[in-house]
Amino acid sequence: MTSATEPLNVTVVIGSNRHGRFGPVVADWILDHVRRREDMTPEVVDVAEIPLPTSFARTPETAEVLTGVSPKLARADAFVVLTPEYNHSFPAGLKNLIDWHYGEWRAKPVALVSYGGLAGGLRAAEHLRQVFAELHAVTVRDTVSFHNAGAAFDDDGRLKDPTGPDAAAKTMLDQLEWWGSALREAKERRPYAA
Repeated sequence: MTSATEPLNVTVVIGSNRHGRFGPVVADWILDHVRRREDMTPEVVDVAEIPLPTSFARTPETAEVLTGVSPKLARADAFVVLTPEYNHSFPAGLKNLIDWHYGEWRAKPVALVSYGGLAGGLRAAEHLRQVFAELHAVTVRDTVSFHNAGAAFDDDGRLKDPTGPDAAAKTMLDQLEWWGSALREAKERRPYAA
């Protein structure tokens, strides 16, 4: 049984595996926000580092890959999922990671951080809400979205104007903490039946 004051285990999922991706820049920014909070302990899952096949065949090779990633998802109390927008949706590598797991997402909150061009990845974030609802996960209402993300950060990966994004991150992480703590306490009292 965990203490109500014990920090939430928050797994930050970097959802892009495209060559030349911008995801690590956004990930470093949100991880800095999570690390500064006393109520959260971050862990990272990067889809670019997880060679899961798309066949869903349970081979010895796949089992070995899953032993590296599944425990990180399972021990999470909450998630922050970062997604770019590719062709008006989220990347295939992220969907593959999600689909290889089920119980790891169940009855846990998910915060969404999106980035991209003019739409800022918002269409990808909305599609992810539907996917996570199917997995019995709860997406928090507020998100962080970077429109024209490449222009928002300088060459050192710092936001040129952090005012709006920093405020949005605080709101989103406050909601994630509330949902994460509430769901963790609820599951300790009564297991979630999916």
